[in-house]
Amino acid sequence: MSTPRVLVVDDEVDIRKLIEITLARMGVDTDAAENVERARERLASAHFDLCLTDMRMPDGTGTDLVRHIQSNHPDVPVAVITAYGNTDDAVECMKLGAFDFVSKPVDIHMLRKLVESALSLGRTPPAPDSPPRQTALVGDTAGIRQLRKTIDKLGRSQAPVYITGESGTGKELVAREIHAQGTRRDGPFVPVNCGAIPGELMESELFGHLRGSFTGANQDKEGLFQAADGGTLFLDEVADLPLHMQVKLLRAIQERAVRPVGAKAEVAVDVRIVSATHHDLAERVREGVFRQDLFYRLNVIQVTVPPLRERAADIPLLAQRLLSGIAQRYGLEQPPALTSDAIAQLQAHSFPGNVRELDNVLERAVALADSSQITASDLQVDPAPPAAIETGGDDADGLRGELEDIERQRIMEALQATRFNKTKAAERLGMSFRQLRYRTKKLGID
Repeated sequence: MSTPRVLVVDDEVDIRKLIEITLARMGVDTDAAENVERARERLASAHFDLCLTDMRMPDGTGTDLVRHIQSNHPDVPVAVITAYGNTDDAVECMKLGAFDFVSKPVDIHMLRKLVESALSLGRTPPAPDSPPRQTALVGDTAGIRQLRKTIDKLGRSQAPVYITGESGTGKELVAREIHAQGTRRDGPFVPVNCGAIPGELMESELFGHLRGSFTGANQDKEGLFQAADGGTLFLDEVADLPLHMQVKLLRAIQERAVRPVGAKAEVAVDVRIVSATHHDLAERVREGVFRQDLFYRLNVIQVTVPPLRERAADIPLLAQRLLSGIAQRYGLEQPPALTSDAIAQLQAHSFPGNVRELDNVLERAVALADSSQITASDLQVDPAPPAAIETGGDDADGLRGELEDIERQRIMEALQATRFNKTKAAERLGMSFRQLRYRTKKLGID
């Protein structure tokens, strides 16, 4: 294997020398350029495994160089060196495709980690698992193909990722795939449900605490940021973070350090942040309940997971994968097969609960089926209306409106029968509370 080579671009001789010495001790060769023009010349005349560039130079900026590399040398990862406390430019560079950034004064430990991660991009990636790892990525519709392409590109970046999508679409599975395809795949993946942690415990859970820092703190505790060091921290339902924690999270992301409760000093952490929510976070910002600066930091790269109703053609393959998992949980020798009428009914169902709802429907069908086949009658979902599938235009719209009127009437009857107790009404209708809430909102029922 040839010795890795890194181009260091900085007009400050001392910074260049510090980086060159650090990389030499790692067994990495370096070449130097003192400005953007010289860097372009060196990139054109030699191969580099990484480019480290300062943000401010006499004849341009690191942003200019990132754009040039993305257009002319897309296989070369580029990281930027930014002034302490000023990460706005670095965030902009990551939006343009930069791998990562390091702040001045340069922390040698963080620099080494960045270089090791960047150089690992050029090594042969592990062979993909067979069958595919992630249920959410099963399928061949346009939306899923685009999602897989996006995840492949994200493997060449350390930028924060913001995943949007309806409840049940598989946002955590997508987050795990982003982690598995990136340079941090050998590090920990730590998921956090921000909506499930009581507000008074959230700071301790995320950042840790020292013994005696509050009542009940009988021993030191490592926070989830520290647990994810060297890997990925997945902040699920990030919209549920209270405002006081949003401030602390923003600082942790900007400074790449956390202060455990009761501690006097911050602890450096090296984590990639992936966040998700089914809420419209931009709308939350407009409402004043989510900080705009934090949204800007989290939403460097946005990934959207398509709802199941937009990829009905994937349902047969997806159902087969889910049934395999259900069969394992039930201890069955082989998964049941879906009859053609069952597949047609699943493809016609709207699935407001998305993949999670499909999994629940299939698990219930496995429990109720009398044979090794699952028929339409075993599914207990809305029957497939042939006209809605085969016709288009006004006929389909009219039928859809009639079906919604029937559904609206049945939901209202259930709500009235339970004195508008939505939990009991959901049970009466055979759906989850979240599904009922989704349907009432979609149908305009207050």
